[in-house]
Amino acid sequence: MGKLATAARRTFLLGSAAIAGGVAFGVYLYNNPSPNPLIKGLGEGGVTFNPWVKIDADGITLIAPHTDLGQGVRSLQAMLIAEEMDLEPGQFRVETGPPDGNYFNSAIAVEQLGLDPADTSLKARFTMGAYETVARTMGLQLTGGSTAAADSFVKLREAGAIARETLKLAAARRENLPPSKLRTERGAVILPDGKAIAYTELAAATAEIDPVKDVPLRDPSQWRHIGKAMQRLDIVGKSTGTLDYAIDLKREGMVHAAVKLNPNRGALKSFDADAARAMPGVTDVLEIEGGVAVIADNSWNAMQAADAVECDWAKADYLGDMDRLWDAVSKAFDGELNSEGRNDGDAGKTLAKGVTVEGEYRIPFLAHAPLEPLSATVLVTEDRVDMWVANQTPIFARSLVAGITGHDEDNVHIHNQYSGGSFGHRLEFENVRRAAEIGTQLRGKPVKLTYSREEDFAHDFPRPMAMSRFRASSAKGRIEALDIAVSGPSAIGSQMSRVGSPPMGADPQMHAGISNAPYAIPNMRARGYVVDNVPQTSSWRSVGASGNGFFLECALDEAILATGGDPLRERLRLCNSPHAKAVLEAVGEMSAWGSELGDGRGRGIGFVSSFGTEVAEVAEVTDTGDGIRIDKVYVAVNVGPVLDPINFDNLVKGGVIWGLGHAMNCEITYRDGAAEQTNFHAYEGMRMAQCPDIVVRAVDTGKHVTGIGEPPVPPAPAALANAIFAATGQRLREMPFTKFVQFV
Repeated sequence: MGKLATAARRTFLLGSAAIAGGVAFGVYLYNNPSPNPLIKGLGEGGVTFNPWVKIDADGITLIAPHTDLGQGVRSLQAMLIAEEMDLEPGQFRVETGPPDGNYFNSAIAVEQLGLDPADTSLKARFTMGAYETVARTMGLQLTGGSTAAADSFVKLREAGAIARETLKLAAARRENLPPSKLRTERGAVILPDGKAIAYTELAAATAEIDPVKDVPLRDPSQWRHIGKAMQRLDIVGKSTGTLDYAIDLKREGMVHAAVKLNPNRGALKSFDADAARAMPGVTDVLEIEGGVAVIADNSWNAMQAADAVECDWAKADYLGDMDRLWDAVSKAFDGELNSEGRNDGDAGKTLAKGVTVEGEYRIPFLAHAPLEPLSATVLVTEDRVDMWVANQTPIFARSLVAGITGHDEDNVHIHNQYSGGSFGHRLEFENVRRAAEIGTQLRGKPVKLTYSREEDFAHDFPRPMAMSRFRASSAKGRIEALDIAVSGPSAIGSQMSRVGSPPMGADPQMHAGISNAPYAIPNMRARGYVVDNVPQTSSWRSVGASGNGFFLECALDEAILATGGDPLRERLRLCNSPHAKAVLEAVGEMSAWGSELGDGRGRGIGFVSSFGTEVAEVAEVTDTGDGIRIDKVYVAVNVGPVLDPINFDNLVKGGVIWGLGHAMNCEITYRDGAAEQTNFHAYEGMRMAQCPDIVVRAVDTGKHVTGIGEPPVPPAPAALANAIFAATGQRLREMPFTKFVQFV
């Protein structure tokens, strides 16, 4: 057999397209699939069935290309493959794989195109298919938008099924038996007499045969792992402190780097490093873009010396004080409209007849602030670059590094690592960029760059501040018209500008969570206004919906209550989505909505649909006299089939705590162009003693799998604010709430 034929058989690539009622297997969305990246370095006798599975002398390796940011997605990806391959934990290794276009993410279309993942109409399927073709062609490898589970659910099970059936075929030919007489179990093909042939024993033979391409996926009734309580593959390592994150990596002969960068995000005019050079362990001070890097024998010495460098910074080229920033946000409502996400009926004409309630809401800048600060380890040689880093778009990181070091992209190797949190932080490339600059100046020497907490805070690209203005009319608790406008920086536009994209036009995230709300309000308009000349911003956990859920759900409560309505009953009356209605009904039942709580207590609701997932939350609070106590939060969620119930429960509860803590306590403010909050002492989340009891229920209305990492966040601030109003009569229209109330 020629080398080309062998490679073709070893590296076949399966494509798929979602259709109503199931999946069409083996459908190529374009004619020339990319070569399987796993073929490189595959030893004699090894086989790779597709970009997600390989078997060689070292055993079975499953590829989990979505970045694990603490959400457990590396474990989930592996178990999806293992489900169809009949593998058990401990029988395989898990690797992230190289940056490669085969690992494109097509599920991101749901959020970017505003599609309902349960919509099986011809138009929706055509649109998703077209977007998948574009994503595949571009090699859009990305972890974000709560899409990892949705993107992986079918394709990784397909990968496992193809591998299983091809291994069975190899065993059948070897034993001169029909494949229908064989089965698989625990990493082996089982013969009719009960003899087990390990997959590893069949690898060489499997590499020489044509693969089985058309394989039906197993019925959910046959699942052994999916939908059952799973122990995540990383949980022992994380519980015992033995799992290495990006910040833990070591390389022989490694030196440490710390940076001091312009807090105004401008240029470095000059610096004096004499004091730093004389400090213990320091071997060099390098000039890099926007600042300096100190090289030392450990990270502590490098950080201390970096602080000692005296720098003359250029001033910020944006509005750098909060009064001027809020003034610009306010004035933007009178400027050019960026986008109109919804315009049903005639809100303007209806509201001209009379406005029941109107108001203004505000949200602050928010830091990503993951517990693991930014880091990257890099080795630049003449022939190649290796970088060990946690990044959500490794294929773009590779391109950036190649541009800085001067290597071809094929010679740049990004080794994606476990991350101690992200929340959007690792969609950015500042650590990648600085590490590549430093490594280029220290060719041949491994360099580990670690940001101090203060530098991480100072050079984060925060969640945008924003303001909303609304007018509404209602009668007898029924909403007749709602006009809501949002003004603020465009996080997506800011991100795109940093990767060299042309200026962005309409940004749907400006009204995400509002324009897609499943409320059939007869007259409703949602608009977005973009503010320029502000500090650069970025996507933050749940992006536009993170603030827009607060804007919409509190405005709805104001309008409903103003004329004697019930917040839950009116939402149910307006609801035009069966998926949304199911979670609203569920959370009402869970919380015994409408029952008496007693004096000084209140119950509030928030509902937001984001990233294709519907989440309804009810918060119960008590005004203790010494402050507000959050007693309980009920959460109903519709993600379709729940793939891992334990991880699902944890992610929902974590999202609620994240949303509540930031609403209570957190903000980033600017003075003279620099962020004033530099560490957690000035950026407190929720304390453990303040954490409420959280009750979670999964609601499955039969829709496709959607994500859960971000959707529990947006309803939480609204549910809390509405509950505080119910308990105290005080309407909170600005975060953080600690500006106006105390929490105990």
